[in-house]
Amino acid sequence: MITKLTGKVVRLKNDAASVAIEAMEYEVLIPEFVRRQLQNRVGDVVSLHTIEYLEGNPTQGRLIPRLVGFLNEIEREFFELFCSVDGVGVRKALRAMVQPVAEVAVSIENQDVKALSALPGIGAATAERVIAKLRRKVPKFALLITQDMASEAAAPRSLVEETFDVLRSLGHPEADARKLIDAALKSSKSKKYKDVQALLQAIYEQSHQLKP
Repeated sequence: MITKLTGKVVRLKNDAASVAIEAMEYEVLIPEFVRRQLQNRVGDVVSLHTIEYLEGNPTQGRLIPRLVGFLNEIEREFFELFCSVDGVGVRKALRAMVQPVAEVAVSIENQDVKALSALPGIGAATAERVIAKLRRKVPKFALLITQDMASEAAAPRSLVEETFDVLRSLGHPEADARKLIDAALKSSKSKKYKDVQALLQAIYEQSHQLKP
């Protein structure tokens, strides 16, 4: 079950955040990279995009509902993909995700078995399965999450994703499309783009300026 939880962060542990909503308090499991995002936000109201799953042994009738939380839908989507790899699962993925989504996605895209094997609980065999299953599914995650704060202000993630898809449909390789978007966002600084067409126009104007 996928949902969204909005409340005050009242406590933060290594692997979980306690979120208060009126008289109720919820424990939300979080990977290390999310814990770092929340470490200065205890006492703040936050919205966590969550996944609910059942943990335990169904044959023994001991199933406990758990929540896993992220600060945006893209990170949640990536986590679900990561969990879908044979031999991974929720608990192993929680332990493994110590790096930001972008870094993990780039390692997968580059087929970097060594980097993936360095993640806690992920050995070489699992790393190879991750690459085999997800390599063609991760470019948008590397594109969306690697933007710095200025870039995020310049263009919403959904707009960047749509622009990436358009560039790919026009025949640009994944790496080329990502570089074009990154360059346009960095050069724009605080400028905001109202739609995909505006961002595409900026990309191609910059591309033509670079040509001799």
